[in-house]
Amino acid sequence: MSETTHDGGVAVSAPPSPDDGLSPAELAAKYGLAVSGARPGLFEYVRQLWGRRHFILAFSQAKLTAQYSQAKLGQLWQVVTPLLNALVYYLIFGLILNASRGMSHDVYIPFLVTGVFVFTFTQNSVMAGVRAISGNLGLVRALHFPRASLPISFALQQFQQLLFSMVVLFIVAVAFGSYPGLSWVLIIPVLALQYLFNAGLALIMARLGSKIPDLAQLMPFIMRTWMYASGVMFSIPIMLEGKPSWIADVLQWNPAAVYMDLMRFALIDGYGSENLPPHVWAVAAGWAVLVALGGFVYFWKSEERYGRG
Repeated sequence: MSETTHDGGVAVSAPPSPDDGLSPAELAAKYGLAVSGARPGLFEYVRQLWGRRHFILAFSQAKLTAQYSQAKLGQLWQVVTPLLNALVYYLIFGLILNASRGMSHDVYIPFLVTGVFVFTFTQNSVMAGVRAISGNLGLVRALHFPRASLPISFALQQFQQLLFSMVVLFIVAVAFGSYPGLSWVLIIPVLALQYLFNAGLALIMARLGSKIPDLAQLMPFIMRTWMYASGVMFSIPIMLEGKPSWIADVLQWNPAAVYMDLMRFALIDGYGSENLPPHVWAVAAGWAVLVALGGFVYFWKSEERYGRG
């Protein structure tokens, strides 16, 4: 197209663009553009997460190494901290409040230490999950990667910390007369199921913590209540003897109590199957699958919003 100017010259105008009149969405579709940080499909997200498996492992190991780097005892605090907690609980609950009733001394000590170590695994996974996104905003905003890598990595960090503690737990069990046997093989599926449960819980808490910063201040009180309701320091059936049976059933079927009881059953000779709730393995597997899958989907649904605003 051309037109005559005021001085008699001829000006040539640009031809109309073929993109004139197209909306932004239509332009993006025409040229194959995608929204930056858009949430991928669920199966594609799983594929991307699997591709970051080496990062997840390396990140968890680095966090574990750095956790006590400023302390003189270093990594020993991974074991010393839960042992000190167990000692305090023994003095208060075992000696003063007689929470060990119904159990011999040789059973109660490993019973208590096992409960503290196993519950600490869940407690620390939850607390790390709450801060997984909000405490790593620089990383989230700077790099593109599946955000689920962070809470899963933090849960893996706590799992590795528990494995260090298990050495001490084995020593305590043997010291009080519980020697290695076939039942100790059950420790492997118990740890696997609890890790799945904890990872799912960390994913749930990571999404909630990214939107509710004050949740990190509230969670210690919630976790303390959960600990007291899970029989860390006492046997639930014995402590609630004479109470309505449904109360003991509810407390025993809560996941923290389930994984503690299974670990005690596997590790301690004097802690028999009569102390376990009915269908305990099915309950343990159900909690693990439900929370792991549900937590993963719940976290994935908000993938594109992490680190924004």
